[in-house]
Amino acid sequence: MKKYAALLLFALFLNGCDDGDLTVDKIDFSDIEESQACDPTTNTLIYKLKNQEALLLQMPEGAIVNDSSTYSYTINSSTYRVVYRAYDGAVSKDNICGLIPPSTPKVTEEWLGIGGTIEIATTQNEKPNTTDDGSRVTGYTHSIVFKNISFQKPAGTQTEQPDFQFGLYTTTVTPANLTFKTNPNGLAYECDEASRVYNYNNSFYLSIDDIDPTLLVNDPTPSGQPRTSLITATQNKIFYRTAKAETGSITPAFVCAKVQPASPVIDETWTGKLGVANQSGIIEVTTTLTGQVYEHTIVLKNVILQKGNSHFKLGSSFLLGKIERSAN
Repeated sequence: MKKYAALLLFALFLNGCDDGDLTVDKIDFSDIEESQACDPTTNTLIYKLKNQEALLLQMPEGAIVNDSSTYSYTINSSTYRVVYRAYDGAVSKDNICGLIPPSTPKVTEEWLGIGGTIEIATTQNEKPNTTDDGSRVTGYTHSIVFKNISFQKPAGTQTEQPDFQFGLYTTTVTPANLTFKTNPNGLAYECDEASRVYNYNNSFYLSIDDIDPTLLVNDPTPSGQPRTSLITATQNKIFYRTAKAETGSITPAFVCAKVQPASPVIDETWTGKLGVANQSGIIEVTTTLTGQVYEHTIVLKNVILQKGNSHFKLGSSFLLGKIERSAN
């Protein structure tokens, strides 16, 4: 009887000491592929959560780059921080991102990254448009790996495997808006006798700079035989430029100004890739005469716009608009 009483007392003692603390020998978040950010506009704190565990990546604003490439940063204790935490209860986003974190659960163990490299391989996400063979960039996937990371643990330093997979983090961007203002008869615009031909809306403009003058000749083109010319380094340079939000609206005066006005502020500039004969980057113009007015219809064929290492295709046949010129 004394033997069983002793065993019961021992069991109660063990149960009383079990306060929910989690003992961790190795960090493993491999079953959670996607990570989240406290603020998706700055991406300064990215995290992954399990029931009683959190893996945190803190970096300066701008470290997550929306452009296809590989980016590397050195882990330290200030600007590029990797932190693992174990808790005595279920953890949620509020425990990580709240200005005043909840009092429970409590952190029972913390590991600090003190060495190694953060490597981020970024690829763009595209949405194809099957109706015109075009595409638009919708966001980026950032594959994050810690190379040769070492953690300072309460019991000492531990070095993890050479490739510690943090996982994927996805950012979204607003796809290129290429809906022009409503113009009579689908007209486009030109500056200073075609030094720049363009179309626009309040938030962007799409232009052809230094257009090949042989394209806009006041002479009707035979049926099915438009004039063509390629995008080159000196002629038919295509630009898609967007205005930064809340800095003003795009206007013809802004597009044609010799010196760019302070407002609106240009947010992004995408440049047309150089043309390849019979394949891509082709400017096509069809000219008709109606009364005393020549109409030059400008179509961009298989034009690819590029910014850094990112790109998207306008479409197999994209209508910029019509330029009207008097026959007199």
